[in-house]
This record gives sequence, structure tokens and C-alpha cells, in this order.
Amino acid sequence: MRKACCSVDGLQEMKSLMLGLTFVRHGETQFNKEGLLQGQAIDCPLSEVGLQQAEAAGRYLTDVKFSNLFVSDMLRARQTAETIVKHNSSCAGLQLACDPLLKEKSFGIAEGKRVQDAKDMAKAAGQSFAIFTPPQGETQEQVKQRVKEFWLKMLRQVWREHRGDNGRSSAPYVAGEEADDLPVHALVVSHGAYLCVTMRFLVDDLHCPVPDGCSRARMFSLSPNAGVSRFALTLTKEDEAFKVSHIQCLFVNKGDHVQT
Repeated sequence: MRKACCSVDGLQEMKSLMLGLTFVRHGETQFNKEGLLQGQAIDCPLSEVGLQQAEAAGRYLTDVKFSNLFVSDMLRARQTAETIVKHNSSCAGLQLACDPLLKEKSFGIAEGKRVQDAKDMAKAAGQSFAIFTPPQGETQEQVKQRVKEFWLKMLRQVWREHRGDNGRSSAPYVAGEEADDLPVHALVVSHGAYLCVTMRFLVDDLHCPVPDGCSRARMFSLSPNAGVSRFALTLTKEDEAFKVSHIQCLFVNKGDHVQT
């Protein structure tokens, strides 16, 4: 819902904005196929299967009216985003913003090694793989800090560009709705481990309820390659501070569009 208030100079300023958010993990790479960790040091392209997955994601998202496009600056994410964009006429003329804050988590000395090797390292350290930080790698808190920095940067840009746009009413969406009709809708293409931290940030910090029928374990699990998650939220601003007054997850880690 659009809310307005009178400022001291008599002008009216919109105080809320409805925003759709679609998160996509990049398509498969050869390292994914072989069960190897990529992280940040290994910047390989999509495999043939990964290119097909990106095409499938593009077809699935073809009717979503995106207003903003954000992508990791790593090759596998950029290839995925570029493929999605070419299927979507609403993206014509939009800038694809490549942002290093969306990079994959750094796995330090484990990059290029088998995922199982990293799991063995975590076991030897007495930690679960989900929270284990290999030597020279990023901690979960360091990744979360990047997530928070990107979140604020994205909200500032979206607010600056679209605060005059009127969305639909503030009536909440229900699980299963696509939220394709929101006039302000950002596409964010990133990486598996990074998006796991993002999901936890949205639930634990922004208090997004886990959808009915979805466990917390699934909510925070690794997205399939080219998997899609979607949120709808209402953003408000008082003085210079942003607040999410309402947020809901419409679906998480959807991958049936890439099944063959």
C-alpha cells in the first residue's frame, strides 16, 4: 500500500513500497558436476548442462516484470543472468549490475578440492560442514556481513529509482502465488553457499516466516543449480532508516523447471 505524509515544506512523500525479490543460483559448472568446491578463486563457466539450466530458468521467468537486475561478478553467475535476461522483454534497457558483494563464499584452501574433502576437514575439526571455515576461508559471519551490505545497497537503489511507483494493495500474497504483478521486482543471481546465508538472514534477522509445509532445514538447504526462490515484502523508510514492515517467502529452492 502506498502511504504518504506531509513534510515540513508541505510536499508529500511516499512512505512504503512493495517489492518482489527473485533469487536464482547459477547453472551447473563442471566443478559442480565433479563435486568440487569453486568458491571465489575458481571462476569457471557454465557447463553444457548449466547453459541448458540457465535457458530453462529464463523460460520459467520470462513473464516476470523485473525492474532491477543484480548479479555476482563471477562468470558462472553472469552467464546465468545474461541468459535469463534475453528471455525477458521487461529487461530490455535495464542495466545488469554486477556486484562483488554477491560473490560465492570463499572456501580458502579447500577451493578446487572435493566437497567430501572439506567435509572430512570439518569432521576432523569437530564441526559441522555447514558452519566450518577452512583455513583462509570466509566465516559465516563474514559472508553474512556481505549479505547485509548488499541488502542495504539494493534497498537504497530500489527506493531511489521506484519510490514513486504504485504497487498493488498491501494485501499479503499466499503461498504458491507467483507475485509476477509487482511493478517493482528485483532479480538477484548468485551462488549456493551465499544464498544459504541469505535465506538465514531473511528468516532470522528480518523475521520472514518459513512457508507452510517447508521445514527450516529445507529453507536453509543448498539450492539446486538454476533453482529459484521468491519473496514479497513491504519496505518503509523513516528519516534515513529502512524497515521491512512485512515479508513473506512465496517459494524456496524451486527446481522443477530445470528437470528433464
